[in-house]
Amino acid sequence: MNVMTMEPMVPEEAVKDLEDEVVTLIAEANQLAGRVHPILRDSMGDLVRSMNCYYSNLIEGHDTHPRDIDRALANDFSAEPKRRELQQEAVAHIHVQQLIDTGRDPDVWPASAAYAAWLHEEFCSRLPAEMLWVVHPQTGEKLPVVPGEWRTRDVEVGRHLPPDHADLPQFMARFDRAYTSPPLSRFRQIQAVGAVHHRFLWIHPFLDGNGRVARLMSHALFKRLGIGTSLWSVARGLAREEELYKKLLAGADGPREGDRDGRGNLTQRGLVAFCRFFLERSIDQIRFMNGLLEPDMLLRRIEIHVEEEVRSKRLQRGSYAVLREAVLAGEVERSKIPMLTGYEERGARNVTAALVERGMLTATTHKAALRLAFPADVAERWFPNLYPANAGTRL
Repeated sequence: MNVMTMEPMVPEEAVKDLEDEVVTLIAEANQLAGRVHPILRDSMGDLVRSMNCYYSNLIEGHDTHPRDIDRALANDFSAEPKRRELQQEAVAHIHVQQLIDTGRDPDVWPASAAYAAWLHEEFCSRLPAEMLWVVHPQTGEKLPVVPGEWRTRDVEVGRHLPPDHADLPQFMARFDRAYTSPPLSRFRQIQAVGAVHHRFLWIHPFLDGNGRVARLMSHALFKRLGIGTSLWSVARGLAREEELYKKLLAGADGPREGDRDGRGNLTQRGLVAFCRFFLERSIDQIRFMNGLLEPDMLLRRIEIHVEEEVRSKRLQRGSYAVLREAVLAGEVERSKIPMLTGYEERGARNVTAALVERGMLTATTHKAALRLAFPADVAERWFPNLYPANAGTRL
């Protein structure tokens, strides 16, 4: 297959509504970036990574309960094989995204063959060998998935026939040239994040794991472009519109439709529609997190929840003042807790111990400053609608 069959690689420059979406996306991302204390942003990263993992799994057809993800992160895996496998995938996904969020990913452009191979290898190498295979749909043969290596078999993805495996090197080379050399402007790169996502899935270079790699690549690309942070993820937006997401992906696979549909082999109109959808979902998710992190409303939800916990004798009075300090200052010095709670030192320690035991506060050592933590049952109260109401009910 000739690499020209994949053209066009980016939307045409004069697509006015995409320009408007990019301007809006940049403005919304800047507002979110300044919404919370940098230390709290880092604490929120753990929660958002778990959320991103949940929705990425959901797109793959796996409904992993958020509490199962929490347990897996604490090295508490289910004895039930299917549930345990989903937990293992969750831990691997969160590990890779944490490397991205903390700048420990490779120093290569995310929209590249090298970065894709790193994502795939880093994710798959953290899974047990018994999970690294797929079944051939026609023959029933078990085919091994080799971490970080292109497939050595031809595949079908629904109605789409990706390039032959022998042609993958030239298609991935074209992928590199289109998105990294010569470099597009930052504005055009933001416009084209959806195109990167689609064209990678169109090539389908791995035997398995392409969808997850594509979503992690998009997350990393937004971060390098100064749009993405550990405070939001496009995966939630894609999963909540999964039917439309997959419909528009398939629509961008189609052939050019006449002289007004670009100059490449594939439909320009379909590619633009998918890019527009990708930008819109990104804007929607940034606005969603902006709303959740509005300080007065966040503090009010925490206060209501803490009042309930105090009445149930799971927390002590004075707990809200400590949590409020953690929200506004990013962390709480232990020496300030007596002043915040109005207790003597022993009573203040009891308040702290209960908050730590409840999972609302955490620290690296028993003397270090305390930061907010977000176990699944707490996140449900402080950040409503982060997960669907029926999360984890359809394994």
